[in-house]
Amino acid sequence: MSNQPAFKVKIGLITATIWNNDGSYSVDLTRAYKNSEGAWVHTSGFFHSDLLNLAKCAERAERWITHQSQTRT
Repeated sequence: MSNQPAFKVKIGLITATIWNNDGSYSVDLTRAYKNSEGAWVHTSGFFHSDLLNLAKCAERAERWITHQSQTRT
């Protein structure tokens, strides 16, 4: 994987980060929140209220990857 993501999708507190590894893509899905010190951190745990934005981010990530694959052929 490269040091920089290929693309990011953010909806609310949910982010899909897409990584390109020599043409093969992987996706990290995370939720941002502030910890007890007030710093923003990310987790892979989600609440029920996060699920719709999680699904939308995953769908947009899938569309972006599909578009990338189609433009390379």
